[in-house]
Amino acid sequence: MVDPTPAKASKNGNGAVPKSSRGDNGVSPANQILAAIRIALTLSLLYFAGTYGYSLLSTAYDIRMHAIRTYGYIIHEFDPWFNFRATQYLHDNGWAKFATWYDYMVWYPLGRPVGTTIYPGMQVTAVILKKIWLPLWFGLRRRLGFAVPANVVMLSAAKVAKEATGQSSLVAALATAMNAFGVKWVEMNLNDVCCLMPAWFGAAATLVTGLLACECSAHFEQGNHAGGSNFGTVLDCLPFLGYYIHKVSRWVRWNFAYYSGLQVDVNTDRVTVTPSCFQTTSLLCMLATMFFMSIVPAHLMRSVGGGFDNESVAVTAMTLVFYLWTRSLRDDQVQTKQDSGFHISSSTRRAFLWGALTGVAYFNMVAAWGGYVFVVNLVGLHAATLILLGRHSSKLHAAYSGFYLVGTALATRVPVVRTVPLRSLEQLGPMLVFVGMQLVEYCERVRRRDSLSRSKVWLLRMRVFGIAAVLGAAVAGALWPTGYFGPISARVRGLFVKHTKTGNPLVDSVAEHQAASPAAYEQYLLILTKLAPVGFGMVAIGFTNDASSFLLVYGMATYFFSHKMVRLILLTAPIASVFGGIVVGRVAGMCIEGVCGWRLDAVDILKLLFGQKEEFTATAFVNIAPETRDTFKSKKKAKAIMVKDETKSDAGTPVLNKSSIRNKLPFQLVCRAAWFYLAYYIYQRAQPYKKPFEDKCRETSYGLSHPTILYQANTGNGQTVMVDDYREAYWWLRDNTPEDARIMAWWDYGYQITGIANRTTIADGNTWNHEHIALLGRALTSPLKEGHRIARHLADYLLLWTGGGGDDLAKSPHLARIANSVYRHMCPGDPTCSSFGMIAQGVPSPKMQESLLYRLHSNGIVPGVEVDKNRFKEVYKSKYGKVRIYKILSVSKESKEWVPKNLACDAPGSWFCKGQYPPGLQKVLSEKKDFKQLEDFNSKTEADDEYQRKYFEHLSDPEKAKRRSEVRARKQRESAVSGGGIAAALTKEQIKKLNQKWEDNDITSRLFNIIHTGDFESLEFVLENQPSYAHIRSKDGRGPMWWAHEHGRKRMVSLLKSLGVSEKLRDKDGITPLDISEDEL
Repeated sequence: MVDPTPAKASKNGNGAVPKSSRGDNGVSPANQILAAIRIALTLSLLYFAGTYGYSLLSTAYDIRMHAIRTYGYIIHEFDPWFNFRATQYLHDNGWAKFATWYDYMVWYPLGRPVGTTIYPGMQVTAVILKKIWLPLWFGLRRRLGFAVPANVVMLSAAKVAKEATGQSSLVAALATAMNAFGVKWVEMNLNDVCCLMPAWFGAAATLVTGLLACECSAHFEQGNHAGGSNFGTVLDCLPFLGYYIHKVSRWVRWNFAYYSGLQVDVNTDRVTVTPSCFQTTSLLCMLATMFFMSIVPAHLMRSVGGGFDNESVAVTAMTLVFYLWTRSLRDDQVQTKQDSGFHISSSTRRAFLWGALTGVAYFNMVAAWGGYVFVVNLVGLHAATLILLGRHSSKLHAAYSGFYLVGTALATRVPVVRTVPLRSLEQLGPMLVFVGMQLVEYCERVRRRDSLSRSKVWLLRMRVFGIAAVLGAAVAGALWPTGYFGPISARVRGLFVKHTKTGNPLVDSVAEHQAASPAAYEQYLLILTKLAPVGFGMVAIGFTNDASSFLLVYGMATYFFSHKMVRLILLTAPIASVFGGIVVGRVAGMCIEGVCGWRLDAVDILKLLFGQKEEFTATAFVNIAPETRDTFKSKKKAKAIMVKDETKSDAGTPVLNKSSIRNKLPFQLVCRAAWFYLAYYIYQRAQPYKKPFEDKCRETSYGLSHPTILYQANTGNGQTVMVDDYREAYWWLRDNTPEDARIMAWWDYGYQITGIANRTTIADGNTWNHEHIALLGRALTSPLKEGHRIARHLADYLLLWTGGGGDDLAKSPHLARIANSVYRHMCPGDPTCSSFGMIAQGVPSPKMQESLLYRLHSNGIVPGVEVDKNRFKEVYKSKYGKVRIYKILSVSKESKEWVPKNLACDAPGSWFCKGQYPPGLQKVLSEKKDFKQLEDFNSKTEADDEYQRKYFEHLSDPEKAKRRSEVRARKQRESAVSGGGIAAALTKEQIKKLNQKWEDNDITSRLFNIIHTGDFESLEFVLENQPSYAHIRSKDGRGPMWWAHEHGRKRMVSLLKSLGVSEKLRDKDGITPLDISEDEL
C-alpha cells in the first residue's frame, strides 16, 4: 500500500520524521485519516454481515413455512406422529413417568417401553419451549409492544404460578417473576410448537453452519509458535516431501499477495494479538455458507414445518458439535516448555474448556438422534488423522480429552444409551483414540521434560504402546466370550458392504435405506455438487490447518456414507454448504481485500474502543505474521526483504519504503482497478446461476412440504381438491370403534393410528422386533383363511391403504419377504419371495392372488375377487378410495381377555411388564425361526448362513431368481395337471359363468395389451398361473380369443383353444372370433 506520509517531510538526524509533524499520539495525520477509512470499511462490513445474515435466517425460516401456510399446523408423515404423541405424554406427565412409560397401545400384545427406547432430546426440547421459553419470549414481546403470533393464548401469570405449584417448581418460579413485573403468560399450543420447531431449528442450523465456515476460514496471525492455526496444505506433514511442499506453498502465497497488491504479512519473532474470526474473507465465507444452507434441499428434506422428526433438531446439534470442536483447536500455541511433565499451560486449559463445551453439545446430539454415532466417530477420526499427520499437540490432547470425557459421561445419562459407548463396536474407535492420545501425550511430555533424542523417544513410544497393547488384548480377550461387546447394527453394517443391502429384508424394504444415485445428489445439492469439490480442493491445497482439516475428513466421510444410503444425503448439506461457501467467500474476500488493500478485521474496532490507537494505526497497512520467515531459506534473506521494502520510525512503527515498485502510486492504482474489474466480472457471471438455484430450491421445498397424510390432487375435470382420506379414516376409527379396539395395519401406519385415532396397533414404524413384524406380514400375505386365523387373536379391525401408488398391494412383496425371513415355509427356497408379486402386465401371481391382503384390497374392484363375508365385513371406505377398513369377524374373546391378565414383569412391582402372545397363537409361533442377522455374533445359536447366501444371491440377480421361481411354479402346475388338479379346477359350469360376465377392468386391459404387442411368453405365463383369464370377457362381449384372431396371433389362438376357449362364442353384435379372421382375409 502507498505510504501516506508526505515525501518532503523533514527528518531528524536518525532519518525519522520529527514528532512535531505527527499528531499528538505520535501518528501522522495521513495515517489517522486512512485509519478512520479502515474503521469505516470494517463497520460497513460488519453492518452488511449483520443485515444480510438476518435476511438469510429469515429466508431459512420462511421457506420452511410453506407447508404450514398451505396445509395448516399438521404433523407430517409417520414418525413425527409418534414423536408428537411421546411429547404430549411427557408434557402431561413429567419426566419421571415418561422415563418409566410402558405403552400397551403399541406392538400389541407385547407393548413397548417407550421411555428407554427412544432418543428423548427433541421431546424434552419441545416441552421446554412450550412451558418455559415461549411464554417468557412472547410475554416480553407483548409487554414491550411487539407483535405476537395469532395462535397463542393469553393467561394470567399468577394463575399459572398457582397451578404449577407442586408440579413444576421452575414454571412456578418463572410465572411468579413474570407476574411481579406485570408480564402476561402467553402460551402456544403444543401441536403448533411441534409443527414450528423444524423451521426454527432449520434457521438455527443455518447460523451454526455459517459459524463453522467462519471458524475454518479465518486467518489467525499468531506468530511463529502458532503452526496449528496457520494455513498450509494437507501434504505439509508428509515425511521429507512435506517440508518442500510447505516451503513452496508459502513462497507462492507470499509472492502472489505481494505482486497483486494484497496485504503482505511480514515476519517477527513475537506472538501478536490474536485477531477475531470476523474478517473479510471469513465473514463472506460465513454468509455464503448460510445462503446455501438456508435453502439447499438436502437440508430442507428434514426441516420443513410440520416435519417433527429427530433429524430436524439433530442437524443443529450436530453442526454445533462440529463448530465447537473446530473452535477448540484454535489457539496461540502448539508446543511450549510449559506443557511438560505435569505442568499445563493456560493455552491448554482453554482448549480443554472448549473441548468440554463440545462434549456438552455432543450430549444434546446424543439425546436427539441415533446419528450421534456418526458424530463421535467423525471427531475421533479427525483427532486420529491429526496425530497421523504429525500435528499432535497438547492443545489437541486437551480438546479431545475434554470432549470425550464430558461427552461420554453425559451420554450415559440418556436412558436409551447408558453403557453403549463403552460396549458397542460402533463406538470403540473413539475410545481407542482417547486411550492412544493419552499415551502419545505422555511420551511427548516426557520428551520435552527430559529433552530426549529422537531414538530415545521412539524407544519410549514402543515400550508404552507395547504394554498398552498387551493389557488391551487381555481385557478384550476376557470380555469377548461374555458377550460384553454389542453387535454392529444392520443399518450400519449396510454402509460397509458392496451390495448396499444389510441381509435384513425389514431394513432393506425401507426406500430411504437404498443407495444414492448421482441424480439424487443433483436433486438435493444442485449447484453444490460442482462447488463442493472445488471448495474441498481449495482447503486441501492452500488453506489447511488443525481446524479446517476437519472439513476434509467430514467431506470424505459424508460422501462415503451418503453414497451408501440416500437418507444420509442429509449429512452432506452442512459440509457441501461450507465448501460452497468457502469457494464463494474466498474469491469475494480476495477481491474486496484487493480493492481496499487491507484485511479488515472486527478486532480493529475493539482496539480503537479500548484506547489502543497506536497499535491500530501501526498495523493499518502492515500486519505482522509468520508468513515471511518460513517462505525463505534463512533469517538473513527474510530480513533482506524487510529492509528492502520498509524502514522503522523512531516509534518503532513499520513504514513501507516508496522505493519498492509495489508502493508506487501507478502500481497501486492498476492493482485496485484490476481487482475491482475482476470483482465486477465475477459478480455478473454468478448472477445467472444464483436466481435459478434459489428458484429450484423453493420449487423443491414445495414438493417436500406435502404432509403425506394430506395432499392436493387434480380431478378428471381439472379441479384441485384436498385429499384427506387418511385422517378421515383415522377419525372414523376414533369415533366409531370401542376405545379398546385393536387395529391391524402394516407397520408404516401404526404411528398415525395411535397418534390420531388413539387406538391400539399391532406394530408401528419402529424396527425393534423383527419377529413380531414378520408375524404381521404373515397374517397379511397368507391365504385368506390362514390370515384370518392369526388376525382373530390379535385385532378387531383391519385397515388397508388402497387406491394405487404406494399402497399396501404395491408394498406386499416386501411384506412377504419379511414374513418369509421368520416363517420359511411362506416362500420355500426363495428368500426374496419372487413368486409373490405382479407377473406380466401387472397380473398377480397365484400366491398374491390367494393372499388376505389382495382379497381385501381388490374386493369388488377386480372381477371374481370377493371377501369372505363370514370372516370380514367392510365397514368403511374413504371418499377417494385411499383407505378401506374391515371388521374382523369371529374375534377370539378369550385371547383378548387373556393378554392384560398375563403380563410378564421383570421384578415384582416393576413398571417393566412385557405382554405375551395368547395361547391361541402358539401353534403359529412354533413354526417361526428367529431371524439371525449377520452381525449377531454373540448369539448362542448358529447363524442361518444358507438363508443369507441365497438372499444376497437373489438380490444380486433378481431375474435369475424370478426364472427359478417360474420353473418351480411350472413344475407344480404340471404335477397338478397330471393329478387332475388344475384341469379339474375349471368345469364347464365355471367356464359358462365366466363367459356370462362382461365388463371392462384392469385384467381385460392388460390381456388386450399382451395380445396386441404379440408377447406370447407373457400370455403363456399369465394363463399358466391364472387359466380362468382365458375366458374373461370385456364389456363389448369380446375376449382374448377375439383379440388373438383380430391381430393374427396363431400361437395365441392355439394356446387359448388348449385351455377350452371356444371360437364359436358371439360378442354383443353377434360376431364370432372366426368371423373376424374371415373379414381380415
